[in-house]
Amino acid sequence: MSKKLSHIDDKGEARMVDVSDKSVTARTALAEGFVSMQPETLALLKSGNAPKGDVLGTARIAGIMAAKRTHELIPLCHPLNLTNVAVTLEPRDEPAGVHVTAEVKTTGQTGVEMEALTAVSVACLTLYDMLKAVDRAMSFDGIRLMQKSGGRSGDWSADTATTKGA
Repeated sequence: MSKKLSHIDDKGEARMVDVSDKSVTARTALAEGFVSMQPETLALLKSGNAPKGDVLGTARIAGIMAAKRTHELIPLCHPLNLTNVAVTLEPRDEPAGVHVTAEVKTTGQTGVEMEALTAVSVACLTLYDMLKAVDRAMSFDGIRLMQKSGGRSGDWSADTATTKGA
């Protein structure tokens, strides 16, 4: 792992990374997160009778839209031509909540990790927005990158990674 941050130039100033010389490769990223909620809130979500309508469908669309607009939200991110964004929302009883995943794909010169993480984050925020009238105590947990593939650094998986300084 490089000890130099790629978004900081020799003067210590923030910059967009020049990817002109990078190879165009197929790239994917998978991210996840979890929205914890009261069991009653989960039951309302599952029933399809939430006050604001189709909670899961709205959160799925919000996540997809967010992935496509990541470069507008996160400074220095490159605008990418995404070839696929799949957001999955899986209600779970134990613990009560919704497991959110996003898989993002492109063929290009830079990765899609930020797009996958942004998709998950915005889908979680949308779940909160759609259900806050009945449960303001909801919380988000475990938003993280699970896997990435492609590019110069190759494949990476959270299952095999070690964290330094944790």
